[in-house]
Amino acid sequence: MTETIQKQLGTTLWKIADQLRGAMNADDFRDYMLSFLFLRYLSDNYEAAAKKELGKDYPEQKENDRRTPLAVWYEENKEDIAVFEKQMRRKVHYVIKPEHLWSSIYELARTQSGDLLKTLQAGFKYIENESFESTFQGLFSEINLDSEKLGKNYSARNSKLCTIVTEIGKGLSEFSTQSDILGDAYEFLIGQFAAGSGKKAGEFYTPQQISTILSKIVTLDSQDPSTGKKKKLKKVLDFACGSGSLLLNVRKQLGPNSIGQIYGQEKNITTYNLARMNMLLHGLKVSEFQIHHGDSLLNDWDILNEMNPAKKLECDAVVANPPFSYRWEPNDSMADDFRFKGYGLAPKSAADFAFLLHGFHFLSDEGTMAIILPHGVLFRGGAEERIRTKLLKDRHIDTVIGLPANLFFSTGIPVCILVLKKCKKFDDVLFINASEYFEKGKRQNFLSDEHVDKIIDTYQYRKEEDQYSRRVLMEEIEKNQYNLNISRYVSTAEKEEIIDITQVNKNLVEIEKTISKAKKNHNNFLKELGLSELP
Repeated sequence: MTETIQKQLGTTLWKIADQLRGAMNADDFRDYMLSFLFLRYLSDNYEAAAKKELGKDYPEQKENDRRTPLAVWYEENKEDIAVFEKQMRRKVHYVIKPEHLWSSIYELARTQSGDLLKTLQAGFKYIENESFESTFQGLFSEINLDSEKLGKNYSARNSKLCTIVTEIGKGLSEFSTQSDILGDAYEFLIGQFAAGSGKKAGEFYTPQQISTILSKIVTLDSQDPSTGKKKKLKKVLDFACGSGSLLLNVRKQLGPNSIGQIYGQEKNITTYNLARMNMLLHGLKVSEFQIHHGDSLLNDWDILNEMNPAKKLECDAVVANPPFSYRWEPNDSMADDFRFKGYGLAPKSAADFAFLLHGFHFLSDEGTMAIILPHGVLFRGGAEERIRTKLLKDRHIDTVIGLPANLFFSTGIPVCILVLKKCKKFDDVLFINASEYFEKGKRQNFLSDEHVDKIIDTYQYRKEEDQYSRRVLMEEIEKNQYNLNISRYVSTAEKEEIIDITQVNKNLVEIEKTISKAKKNHNNFLKELGLSELP
């Protein structure tokens, strides 16, 4: 039932977005739409907590009073506001002023009775700088309320915002405000906007089915996945986290309070803001996650540069969908970088292994890493061959999963998932060739639940299946010069039929006898008719 409601809400909001954005670019409108959904969640959660905190002192909503109950309380209890807000920061970890609550914003928009644009600007500024115990500066930096895309003048922009907020408010009014409902609606919208963004979507969105595969893999026991899921993960890292959907999917697999700390890093400022909103929208406390705006390849996050072994970040799960074959400019000093030392630098033409080694460095001995990469990492030569060879010799590559082509909005190429472990149990590499298992869509192919389950089941129990999966000993991989091209080990091509030459010759002899007999009968008929016989 909840799943149906989530889909209905997502569809309703997408229709509103499609109708209202007009000539505005889908990427631009996404930021407005998702920000208002975020404000609605924060407001509803805050008002519910305030009502519980104030108890019988919480005012009733009066029929002819357009003010929110909390606004009424603020006006009647000015001397108690500071104490109340201190208590709210302790319990829900943030504060929203009555005039910035969604209910107040919606009423202002619906009645067009005031200056909505300036109220929103003040509200966003307050949330960024003062709402939370730690500041969320720049959270709404990509939302330009003064943009001419909203209108040519101030009045037009204010009017457009009133329309957008009113329609969103109407659409949301029919649905629950539970965090899982709104959170999943947020994810649905991110996916819909990604579909409309084409190649740009690769910067912030990993298709849910692929996200689920990675998430289920890293939450299984690392030494023996057949024993099932881990009960808890102390730390989880996604160093190219986009909108944070992969991190949230890991949490979803184990449930709330199952992860000690979530770490995410994102280079794109817009996507970084999406990720922070997404975390809060899914009910995570500020103390439960850290999202950093920065470049993973440059390793510019202080927390990842801790050299003290006792304080070094070690994660039970590392997941990532970094940019494919990204061109980078490593400097000479990077050869001695603690992440790459012993392996060498990835080539300038493709940073795929640089991303992999970055994440792998922060994996704990009991952890699992699952990363999405282009197929080239499996067989390309040069520096990549040297890195791949060392990872294999050190027994760090556990599983190679080949996925179908055209699953991503950003590229049509087929990709693979590499599963890595620092201390793995099995002395072989599991190859899963899932390239032929998919459903065709209008724009992209997609994996059904059955396809996802088959991959996970094969990984978890290390199953072997003809033309689908196989456990390959290191001796065979060594003979293939550490080339991991999946088709070398698990081919989906139909096997050629074995031809029995003796039987074929016997059949031909029988055919010749049949032809000779038929010819003899035919000539007898011709003779009886007085016609010339066939030679």
